[in-house]
Amino acid sequence: MPSEFDIIRQYFTSKESRADVVLGIGDDAAILNVPEHHELIQSVDTLVAGIHFPGETSPEDIAYKALAVNLSDMAAMGADPAWFTLAITLPNDDEVWLKAFSESLSLLAQQYNVQLIGGDTTHGSLSITITINGFVPVGKALTRNKAQVNDKVYVSGTIGDAALALAAWQGQCLLRDDSVSYLNKRLNCPTAQIELGLFLREYASSCIDISDGLIADLQHITESSHVGAKIDFEKIPLSKEFCSNLTDEALVVPLVLSGGDDYELCFTIVADKHVEFENALKVREFNATCIGEIESLNGVRCFLNNQEIEIQATGYQHFDDEFKG
Repeated sequence: MPSEFDIIRQYFTSKESRADVVLGIGDDAAILNVPEHHELIQSVDTLVAGIHFPGETSPEDIAYKALAVNLSDMAAMGADPAWFTLAITLPNDDEVWLKAFSESLSLLAQQYNVQLIGGDTTHGSLSITITINGFVPVGKALTRNKAQVNDKVYVSGTIGDAALALAAWQGQCLLRDDSVSYLNKRLNCPTAQIELGLFLREYASSCIDISDGLIADLQHITESSHVGAKIDFEKIPLSKEFCSNLTDEALVVPLVLSGGDDYELCFTIVADKHVEFENALKVREFNATCIGEIESLNGVRCFLNNQEIEIQATGYQHFDDEFKG
């Protein structure tokens, strides 16, 4: 039976090697170099079995999502990710599970050039906590509190895919065979929009990643900025896989507005930069869609067929909601 330190040495010794890591795994703490004229951006997320992913989720997908959601926080801040720590609580020392988990984690880390620099391993119910650090030039970080009236509201990618996959897993609907793989990947292996986040440093007045639901996360922006927002449901981009599976408005609307887990970016662009931004988008070939604008009236309003939608739920809340995913 491997010890805690055997597990760390065998499965979590970094395969990545960044020049700014003076000392990584193996001591009481890491030693790191922060680039001159940059600020350090830090975020932490915990994934718990039965809350953030179904218990039967593969170790590869658990590892991928655990790191990807932290990378998404870096994207939302306009930060270039650099290092992360891993605190993992395991119900047992299943070496097959550990191998699959650690290999998937390492592959994603290599893809984004981030290095595992330390952490902790304990025994108990399965949970994974990752703390990630990144850099941004001084004064260039994207935040939630600078949206202004008349700013345009955008989202990247498509919305609702992950929520639809989760709804199918929970038995609320059935999926076509030709879209199951795509939708499950959107739920289990979200793509962190790092390059878009870096690009937005020159244009966005505010930014957030969509984890708890479009309305809930946009509301974080409006509350922090002391403004409101008006969005057009018909402008929200939906994937062909989403549309081919759902036509019932009663299910479509809550999944798109409140489903969450897509880890796309929601951001605002100052009105007088709108045309410049749209032209730059085309050149860079980023996928982003304008869905509304910031207004002075508090709250987030959404309209469908020129009728305001009554929003029943505004995203997942720990301690208030039952099992999420």
